[in-house]
Formats: sequence, C-alpha cells, structure tokens
Amino acid sequence: MEVKHASHCTYRIRYHLVFVIKYRKSLITEETFEFIKLICQGIEKRYFLRFDAVGTDGNHLHIVVEGAPRYSPSRIMQICKSVLAIQIFKQFPKLKEELWGGEFWSDGGHIDTVGDGRALDEVKKYVKNQGLNSDQLTIFEFTSP
Repeated sequence: MEVKHASHCTYRIRYHLVFVIKYRKSLITEETFEFIKLICQGIEKRYFLRFDAVGTDGNHLHIVVEGAPRYSPSRIMQICKSVLAIQIFKQFPKLKEELWGGEFWSDGGHIDTVGDGRALDEVKKYVKNQGLNSDQLTIFEFTSP
C-alpha cells in the first residue's frame, strides 16, 4: 500500500468492514451487488475513501477500504452504511417491504485494521471464502485510476 499524502500528514490506513443485513435476510442479489459497487465508486469520490475490495454472500457485505485520518473507523462505517442503505432503498423500494422496520443494516458491524502485504492478501482471501458455499460469494476488485 502506498503512502498517501494530505495537507499536513502522510498516512497508510486500511480497514476491513462487515455489515450485516437486518434479520440476516439474503437480499443482496447480483443486481443489487452491481448497484452497491456503483455507490461505492461515488462514495470514493465524495469522501476521499478508496475501496480495495467488496464481497458478499447475500446476507452481509465485506468491504476493504482505505481511509484518510480525518475519519475515525466508526465514521467510515457510518458513511458507508448510511449512503448504501439510502441509495439501495431508492433503487430497490420493494426491499423495504422485506425489512419490517425499514432499516437495511443491523445495528453495529465489524471493523479490523489491515496491514500491507500478507495481511491484505489474507483478508481478501477471507472475504472471498465467506459463506457456506464459497462459490456463491461475489468479490469486486477496485482499481486505482
């Protein structure tokens, strides 16, 4: 991972985030996942985050994201969860009927820090092998411009 530069600092910060869909419902279809990838690209531009990988097995979402020190890990999670939920409900309003309370994600989530080299490879492998059937996981590698 290369060192990033901000106005008064340099940094290398990467997180592995996991969000679970409310009631663990398997609502992330291939179409929904493609839309999630588009939303993540918009989040990258607006919030100066960089997504390394996004994976799902239908009832939860894994994200490997690089963030600037201006954001705490919980703030990055909040940004991703809120923007994704709002946009998913706008694009797929029928999903709201599946979720009685109208919330897409369960409360909370999971955050790990990820280092360079082997640690990143292991996290990507872990994301790739999620779920009972490893063939059902879809992973998307983001590429730097």
